[in-house]
Amino acid sequence: MTTNTESRISQRGASTIWIMLLTVASTVTTLLLSCATPFPALAALAAVHMHRRDGMTLMGLAWLASQLTGFLILGYEMKETTTGWAIGLAVAALGSAAGAYAALDRLNGKSTVLRLAIAYGAGFVAFKLVILAFSVWLGGVATTLDPDILARQFLRNGAILIGLFALYHGLVALGVPAARGRAAAA
Repeated sequence: MTTNTESRISQRGASTIWIMLLTVASTVTTLLLSCATPFPALAALAAVHMHRRDGMTLMGLAWLASQLTGFLILGYEMKETTTGWAIGLAVAALGSAAGAYAALDRLNGKSTVLRLAIAYGAGFVAFKLVILAFSVWLGGVATTLDPDILARQFLRNGAILIGLFALYHGLVALGVPAARGRAAAA
């Protein structure tokens, strides 16, 4: 018989495992796509499967891993604009998660796929709005608003979300404990 404290520790461990696994997965994506960390996809997956605090931790660590990958491996230059965009991406990553969680606050009990789609849409919009705000300051408004680029990014992040969702459920089926769910947070 496990105690309530042991149960909370094991739930915390499961969330930590998923934060680390998804951070690694996003780093691999960053390497493969040269700077395209799938923050909206991560935000949606976190909003559906994790407590808000864990999801925000995931977004912060994924952002940090992305920046370390960019500056240390991909050779980003240290200059004012790259530093500005690093800050902008941090705000956008957290904003994406906040948008995804906010969209799901009233959807408990709906299907997981519907919740994931709604969280993804909200996370993507929140992410792009923050990027737009930073592009006004740092340049690139036309690129940020380009419909072809937006569509490619939406589809690419959506495909990554499907892959991460399959990875999550495949690993859970193999015995990796599920992340500490949102239902427990209520």
